[in-house]
Amino acid sequence: MSIRVLIGDDHPVVRDGLRFCINRWGADIEIVGEASDGTEVLHLAKKQSIDIFIIDIAMPLLNGLDTTRALLREHPTAKVIILSFHKTRSFVEEAMRVGARGYLTKETASQNIVEAIREVAAGRFYLSPDIAQFMVEFTGHGSRANRGIGGLTARERRVLQLTAEGKTAKEIASLLSLATNTVHAHRKNLMTKLDVHKQTDLVRIALREGIIDL
Repeated sequence: MSIRVLIGDDHPVVRDGLRFCINRWGADIEIVGEASDGTEVLHLAKKQSIDIFIIDIAMPLLNGLDTTRALLREHPTAKVIILSFHKTRSFVEEAMRVGARGYLTKETASQNIVEAIREVAAGRFYLSPDIAQFMVEFTGHGSRANRGIGGLTARERRVLQLTAEGKTAKEIASLLSLATNTVHAHRKNLMTKLDVHKQTDLVRIALREGIIDL
């Protein structure tokens, strides 16, 4: 039986490249869906059976980490491989903390995608060779202090991302089915928790943490 895979990345060229590699070297792997943002990943997960989700960490509307959180709440047995330009320890640890089973850097993804899918499908963890030296050990029991963006609620992370993407309070309210005043309250809480004073600082933090990209 084939390993059923979904690719979630907002860049068509990345999806095309991964699809080419999988189709060429992964005879036992079937791509059953593609998504360009996190909300689409969650929608497709409800419609069909998927074994492995390959999710870009910086997608619009709902970033890869929050997509993984939401996906695993609804589908606890789903297996996620995070895809990212970032290869620092903090990003890898955060991906593991939210429940990802693998982490691929875009720099080497074309070389390792098939191996990563097979390893994760077999119940093992997989890290790109260029970050494997970190030897991240994750136990799932408070390995990181709950500080910075780690201390934000799921709703606050959504507001942070949408604010950094340039959405107005009214637009965010519509997207999240909130009152506009509630969005303003979330922004105020964000600034307090992150110890910043301007909206541009929220954008800077979102870029630094990989929640959005340029």
